[in-house]
Amino acid sequence: MAALEGFSNIGKVPELRRRIGFTLIVIALYRIGVFITTPGVDRSVMQNIVKGQGGLLGLFNLFSGGALGNLSIFALGIMPYVSASIIFQLLGLVSKQVEELRKEGEAGRRKLDQWTRYGTILLSIFQAFGVAMMLEGMNNSDMGGGRFGDVVADPGWGFRLMTIVTLTTGTGLLMWLGEQATDRGIGNGTSMIIFAGIVSGIPAGVMNYWQ
Repeated sequence: MAALEGFSNIGKVPELRRRIGFTLIVIALYRIGVFITTPGVDRSVMQNIVKGQGGLLGLFNLFSGGALGNLSIFALGIMPYVSASIIFQLLGLVSKQVEELRKEGEAGRRKLDQWTRYGTILLSIFQAFGVAMMLEGMNNSDMGGGRFGDVVADPGWGFRLMTIVTLTTGTGLLMWLGEQATDRGIGNGTSMIIFAGIVSGIPAGVMNYWQ
């Protein structure tokens, strides 16, 4: 009963209500972006490949909330930001400069956050190039052109550059949304985005399992 009373009191606290509402808006924007396809690709072909192959590709698609299968602007997800954060945490163990920044309080934290953002963009560029090459390679593989059709309509450097710009921008937007949700929402915004992606893939995963 006490727990039920606690939930019922949520609507009576204006600040908490605003934070919950803001978090839901961030999650909604993320889910909308999952269905915006990257230019130059055939989403239906990629969805068939992900369903047919499963394995690591299917697992990555699950953690991205279906963004990889849709070849959306959020195909990289928030993982480059998470990876950059882990890298700088590990650097704190071996780099005196990073360790000193941690001891500087709020000013040092802000500088580390800025470095993490730069690291996120660099990782996103590298990973986006890898995704572009992978998609082009699928055109000539048994998974792509030989079975379901071409994933990429017009391969080449034009497509690769467009993919790098699109996916890097998508990850940058997710990073910003996560930070905003952390400051103005409830809990950690990055964790919320990851959680929303996993939860959204559960119904389809259950259906595929029973089939």
